[in-house]
Amino acid sequence: MRECGPPEVMRLEEIPTPAPGPGEVLIRVHAVSVNRTLDLAVRAGTYAVRPTLPHVLGVDPSGVIAAVGDGVVVRRVGDRVVTRQIVRPATATQGPGILGVHAWGGYAEFVKVPADATHAVPDGLDFVTATVVARHAPTALSMLRDVAKLAADEWVLVMGASGGLGIAGIQVAKSLGARVIAAAGADERVRAALDFGADCGVNYRARDLTDEARRLTGGRGVDVVFENIADVELFPKAFASLARNGRLITAGAHGGGTVPLDVKHLYLNAISVIGSVGRITPEDLKLTLEAAAAGRHRVLVDRVLPLAEAPLAHRIVDDRAGIGKVVLQP
Repeated sequence: MRECGPPEVMRLEEIPTPAPGPGEVLIRVHAVSVNRTLDLAVRAGTYAVRPTLPHVLGVDPSGVIAAVGDGVVVRRVGDRVVTRQIVRPATATQGPGILGVHAWGGYAEFVKVPADATHAVPDGLDFVTATVVARHAPTALSMLRDVAKLAADEWVLVMGASGGLGIAGIQVAKSLGARVIAAAGADERVRAALDFGADCGVNYRARDLTDEARRLTGGRGVDVVFENIADVELFPKAFASLARNGRLITAGAHGGGTVPLDVKHLYLNAISVIGSVGRITPEDLKLTLEAAAAGRHRVLVDRVLPLAEAPLAHRIVDDRAGIGKVVLQP
């Protein structure tokens, strides 16, 4: 993309193959997913950081290492790898560098990344699954296990339950022994979430979310809300679903981001509202990839498209025309 704007600003062009520098590897990309914030918003120019143009999107490519730079000993040519999106650590004066935002990303046949931003893909795990797992599962694990402190037998309300993060959140919550209410905006999306292990579900466009959450929990309310929508109507309903000492943890604002907050419910019930994008550690990435390879963690993929159809992929995601992740295969 040589300018920000609608999907058509993305153009397929031939450019020289990148050469990995010291400490870097070159990956021949086999899969990269399409994400509403870190792809669509960056492309449109509405993300908090505007990319330096020209730019290549793509935060989560996976593939095969084609070359290694000087000093690289942890990776070899032929290794199958996924990438962690953080390619430059945060400092006291600036945030972390994100692949596909601050550096050219994976909407390409080749991408170069720091070797320590890669992780081996287990044998038998395909690249499409590996990309989606690496993008969402470690984040969901960190948010629910480490930040929200979700405990066995607690109730968790997963918002946007058929999205990439929502599907991961359902499975992580069940692995921690929690009970899950899957909330989504259409009956078919609720059914998809139930297929991934949710105990019950609610279509929040057809029924009152707060009433349903309290009914399903015997009037008590949920212990944790797993949120990434921040919709002006849905956020207050999800917040009102929390029981005493409840925690709302959020890592997204697809619905706008500016919402009303019932402060009386907040302080009278000792509720916590936590913003977190989780921490993608090598240990959690290994754990979730191994779970996927063993069949204990699954992904919901709507469709896989060739790189040339990236504008179509963006329109599908922007129009919410599919259920599950859209993935590109360069």
